[in-house]
Amino acid sequence: MGIQQITGIDQLIAKASAYMKEADLNRVREAYAFAESAHSGQIRKSGEPYILHPLAVAEILVHLQLDTTTVIAGLLHDVVEDTNVTLEMIESNFGKMCAKLVDGLTKLEKIRFKSKEEQQNENYRKMFVAMAQDLRVILIKLADRLHNMRTLKHQSEEAQRRIADETLEIFCPIAHRLGISSIKWELEDIALRYLNPQQYYRIVNLMQKKRTEREDYIDELIDRLKDKLAEMGIVADISGRPKHIYSIYKKMTTRSKQFNEIYDLLAIRVIVDNIKDCYAALGIIHTLWKPMPGRFKDYIAMPKPNMYQSLHTTVIGPKGEPTEVQIRTWDMHQTSEFGVAAHWAYKEGKESAVVPSGTYEDKMTWFREIMELQQETDDAQEFVESLKMDFFTDMLYVFTPKGEVIELPAGSVPLDFAYRIHTEVGNRTIGAKVNGRIVPLDHKLKTGDIVEILTSKHSYGPSSDWVKIAQSSHARSKIKQWFKKEKREENVERGREAIEKELRRLGYEASQLMSDSLLLEAARKFTFNDIDDMLSAIGFGGITAAQICTKLTEKLRKEAEESAAQLTSEVIQVLKPSQAQAEKRSRSIQGVRVKGVDNLLVRFARCCNPVPGDDIVGYITRGRGVSVHRADCTNIPQGDGDEAARVIEVEWTDECQANFSVDIEITGQDRRGLLNEVLQAVSESKTNMSAVSGRSDKNKMAMIHMTILIRNTEHLQAVVEKIKRVRDVYSVQRIMQ
Repeated sequence: MGIQQITGIDQLIAKASAYMKEADLNRVREAYAFAESAHSGQIRKSGEPYILHPLAVAEILVHLQLDTTTVIAGLLHDVVEDTNVTLEMIESNFGKMCAKLVDGLTKLEKIRFKSKEEQQNENYRKMFVAMAQDLRVILIKLADRLHNMRTLKHQSEEAQRRIADETLEIFCPIAHRLGISSIKWELEDIALRYLNPQQYYRIVNLMQKKRTEREDYIDELIDRLKDKLAEMGIVADISGRPKHIYSIYKKMTTRSKQFNEIYDLLAIRVIVDNIKDCYAALGIIHTLWKPMPGRFKDYIAMPKPNMYQSLHTTVIGPKGEPTEVQIRTWDMHQTSEFGVAAHWAYKEGKESAVVPSGTYEDKMTWFREIMELQQETDDAQEFVESLKMDFFTDMLYVFTPKGEVIELPAGSVPLDFAYRIHTEVGNRTIGAKVNGRIVPLDHKLKTGDIVEILTSKHSYGPSSDWVKIAQSSHARSKIKQWFKKEKREENVERGREAIEKELRRLGYEASQLMSDSLLLEAARKFTFNDIDDMLSAIGFGGITAAQICTKLTEKLRKEAEESAAQLTSEVIQVLKPSQAQAEKRSRSIQGVRVKGVDNLLVRFARCCNPVPGDDIVGYITRGRGVSVHRADCTNIPQGDGDEAARVIEVEWTDECQANFSVDIEITGQDRRGLLNEVLQAVSESKTNMSAVSGRSDKNKMAMIHMTILIRNTEHLQAVVEKIKRVRDVYSVQRIMQ
């Protein structure tokens, strides 16, 4: 049941009239006229009038039979972002609820961000929080993304891949969790077409080759099954089920299967009136054709978390072809196609957040967890990564001892299960049983496991190791909360010790930088109420001591930089060569310059042998110009003393054509011919050598020291990869003298 496209407001009204009243239809017409006026003169990249996009979004929402306010918000979803229309104007014309939906869909374009990635994460954060408050936000966004994917051919190749990748990573998992398969399948297939067109069209061609033969075979099975069900008095709608390209691709890649090994290429869907007829039809199907062992799944007795229900079985047909059969009622079919939209509890005019009805609300607890996660983290990237980990990854399904199904991210352990049941259960955990056997808390759970958590009222609470053991961000955040609340004094002390240790590591005197005024300034910079809140956050891992120390040492670092700048200016005249000297400089030192200064005497340090591509710094020597070192060289002075003030910024230029000496050490199994093969590998990479030596120890371990002449780090990496391919070579590493 695909979602078809339409071309005008009349078609939209015609479709909406199937379930909307005349007054509601008039509101939709008004919204269309408003949007058309707002977008007047705007053109999409396809060359079409922009209004066709919101119209298509509204049509998808009508196909899902969503309420009038949602359809209107779909028509208006871009007006605040792309035109001069304000949220106040939308609220005045179409109501407060409509304005809230549009606001949830409007990107944060007017706020300054450090990077595009940070801006995108903040946009996602805003959208997910709005979704958790009112699910209609994400339904409109899914419709918006679906139409954008349908018209993706008009974007640049880079944009196509970026949008398709984002769709698979974010929006397809959302559609799956909401149970809206009619949108999920189409998004996945289109995304695959742009991300891997070769595989996409290969699968299409393989499916087309025997299409007629396959359709005739399915028709034969359907006719026989219809007759048999009619004999038993079961009324059923039977059809061939189209197999989606992305699902075939996933099975071929993740399970390493060939096209002809995928069983459910041939599929039949049987829709009956009630659950009793579902099981009766299953019995008839198993008497007509042999079922394949291990291929029966009862999602009616045990629905998926997104409320999907159906009976799945695979049988061997009359020609020996494996054929999948799905059996469900009409209500189950609606849920399968439209998911959360099929369970909508909506009362026109109700100004509170709208939620799914009945037991569906109980099943969708992850929306509440999104709100909890939003309150627990201020970092947008951490928020989005946690969502991807907990809600958009592969899931596993385990049972409580009472038979309730609990959904967890793949890779979860008993601690994740405990905190998913209840925070107090997690905090009082002392052990766990899986399938009746005691297991450690880091035991990896599998789908179908029966998990029992052992608790004690006398438990001392979570261990600090639990943060590392727990796999879900939900469990980890609950554990951190406990430490934050229960062990505040310990955390404050631990935080203070961490700052002192970090300052000593950086070469600073802790007593000078840990005054109350400096600590309070740092606390306010990171939005803490007071010093103890900041120290406590460091203690339980909410923020690192390094972040705070960066703020505490800010003033001293600026003073050191100013001192270095002054010292540099004083020695510039001494270091500047004459014109004749500058012209005679050898090619080996060309390609490096002190930032902002030309024609300084420069030489490369022999201790670390920097090459183009390395991060480098300069050191003002006494009488020998500027010595260029790798940034990680141990001979570079640290701290804020006089020697450290001689460190200055230098950079590579595009003029560098010289070869540079690099020392590498190759370790491998001592055998006859190893050295010759290594030398051959270097020779094949068209690289010159200036020195080679080797030795072996009593454990038959060979070590070859080699000095090679290379152009840049890319050239070095190519040589290293070549040597690594030699048999019995264990490691190749660059060394300092």
